[in-house]
Amino acid sequence: MTMQDPNKPTLFSADQSSSRQLRDAFGRFATGVTVITAASADGPVAIVANSFSSVSLDPALVLWSVDRAARRFPYFDAADHYAIHVLDAEQHDLCTRVARNAHALQDVAHDLNADGVPLLEHCLARFECRRVAAHDAGDHVIVVGQVQRTAMRDGAPLTFFAGNFGTVARD
Repeated sequence: MTMQDPNKPTLFSADQSSSRQLRDAFGRFATGVTVITAASADGPVAIVANSFSSVSLDPALVLWSVDRAARRFPYFDAADHYAIHVLDAEQHDLCTRVARNAHALQDVAHDLNADGVPLLEHCLARFECRRVAAHDAGDHVIVVGQVQRTAMRDGAPLTFFAGNFGTVARD
């Protein structure tokens, strides 16, 4: 049996036959973890996303992506306002609950902002947004929001890398 050199890259073409490898390659980019919340006719809804990014300082814009095939897609496709919560390392359980249940916030303490958007406590940062654009992008929609209000605090981030949660220590 021969062992593959761990320093030698795996090469493949990005096509349907290599979707698992492509997903694994995407997972090599360490990200923070966010929970996006919105109001809905069915009550507060939430989704976990690691596709969050800043876009612009003036105007203050952020983006995130949502899978069209997700059962939660209709809620966020219809939401004019939402909040992005950057999770603290200690919020791993919250992340897991939201990942399993779109309506997990019914059992989680939260406030509502003036737009009826659920706001979570103890996050490293929170961005309350008004949706200003949505762009088709393959099997996802890129949602762009204008930041209306923010909050932040110190702490260690919840991170995601190669299919596992972790954190980053500050120097």
